[in-house]
This record gives sequence, C-alpha cells and structure tokens, in this order.
Amino acid sequence: MKPLYTLGLAALLPLVAFAQEAGALDPSVQVEVVVEAEVVAEPVPYGPRNAADVVFADLLYEQRPVVVFGDSPEDPNFLRQMELLMRDLPALEQRDVALIIDTDPEARGDWRMRLRPRGFSLVLMDKDLRPVIRKPLPWEVREIVAAIDKFPLRRQEMLERSPAGR
Repeated sequence: MKPLYTLGLAALLPLVAFAQEAGALDPSVQVEVVVEAEVVAEPVPYGPRNAADVVFADLLYEQRPVVVFGDSPEDPNFLRQMELLMRDLPALEQRDVALIIDTDPEARGDWRMRLRPRGFSLVLMDKDLRPVIRKPLPWEVREIVAAIDKFPLRRQEMLERSPAGR
C-alpha cells in the first residue's frame, strides 16, 4: 500500500512545480479583485399598510393578513382597533402578520370584494389566504395572537422551529 501512496505523490509533484512557476503560490504577486457594490434596500418599517397598496396574491404562504375594515378613517371602532394594534406590533411581526387597513368602502378594492365586510370588521386570515375569523368589534393584540397561534399552519411553524415540543 505504501508504494501506491508514494506513486500518487510522485505523480502530483510536477503539478506543484508548475503552479509555483505560474506564480499562483507566490505571495508577492498581488491580485486585484473587483467587487461590485450591492444595492441594499432599507428594510421597510413594520406597520399597517393600505389595502390599495397590497396585492392579494403576493401574500400567499408568505404572510398571514390581518385586515381591518372601517367605513371611514374616523370610525370609532377602527380607531380603537388601530390603537390596540399599535401597542404590540412586535408580537404580530413575529407571527408574519401583514397588517392591512381599508377605510374606503366606495373604492371597492380587491380586499373588500373578496372579504365583503359590513361596516367595521376585523378579519384574521391564515397564510393560505383563507379567512379564519371575522369579528365585528375590536380585539386586543393578546386575543389576536392567541387565535393565530391556534391556526394549523402556525402550529406547524412552531413545531418546525422548536421540534422538542413533539
């Protein structure tokens, strides 16, 4: 077996000598490396987004929409819901929630046509974009988070992140 190793090493010696002659192993040779500058977009701050700016299909299996509908921006239930949501945005962000608001019933946007709210409405949807819970009154973030944590896709996500719970 030793003669076989010796023969293999002897076959590689000419390659090492050739590499040294070409300057590949010479530390005095400077190689210029050109690196293209990456354009890094600033992360968009997490918060509510207008329904007119959000494409329904873009959220499929990416985020779970929580949609807040109101008849006007001054609707008391809408204002109360937004106040409650702003108290604990990190809990929603942790659960991949896309917070979507729509206060213009006259616009008849895509979200209104699909979900058909009447007056104030809070709609919790799963990542497969199917409405799971509809509420006619404002909910605390604690209640929203507890409901989301019971969704089948959310339970699967939690098991994948922490498999010790199986």
